[in-house]
Amino acid sequence: MRVLVVEDEPYLAEAIRDGLRLEAIAADIAGDGDTAMGLLSINTYDIAVLDRDIPGPSGDEVAERIVASGTGMPILMLTAADRLDDKATGFQLGADDYLTKPFELRELALRLRALDRRRVHNRPPVREVAGLRVDPFRREVYRDGRYVALTRKQFAVLEVLVAAEGGVISAEELLERAWDENADPFTNAVRITVSALRKRLGEPWLIATVPGVGYRIDTGPDADHRGAERRG
Repeated sequence: MRVLVVEDEPYLAEAIRDGLRLEAIAADIAGDGDTAMGLLSINTYDIAVLDRDIPGPSGDEVAERIVASGTGMPILMLTAADRLDDKATGFQLGADDYLTKPFELRELALRLRALDRRRVHNRPPVREVAGLRVDPFRREVYRDGRYVALTRKQFAVLEVLVAAEGGVISAEELLERAWDENADPFTNAVRITVSALRKRLGEPWLIATVPGVGYRIDTGPDADHRGAERRG
């Protein structure tokens, strides 16, 4: 999951980003409305976390922009205001949830996962493909009934690959969806993570490398006989 956090208090924004990373949620930060608008125009996010009181275009204006885009992106509003009228206004603007400051990061993560599950276009909570059972809410992976322990980043990459249902995902797309905007596009992080993930899942290899294109989950019936392809 990748979220946009629009918050003008730098220390709070960084704390939110770091806390969400511990929950395997990638987060980009915007400290004002203009930056938020810019990031929304070039990146794809699953959820927006908006502080209403920010410099430049307000959080309300950013929310209106998101709603007008027609993407259906859920919006969680952060605010120091706890009056019912303020919350009602936020919901009228298109907010899907509301969290009043101060809050626990764990609660924010739980609310984000709940919003992610409720998205109309979201994948089912549990996916099963090629002998894998992936539960994104519990962050559990089983292969042929065997529990597979993964790091947070390995799980995030596996989520993207499994959701593609055998389709090829480029390294660039994996970097965009499983990391955040601070990731170095020239790093070997994707290749290293995929290699480690492949080993964790065990043989016969399930993650195929499509040379010059990207990676995919091998769903074919003869997957056992194509181990060499997966080591690329």
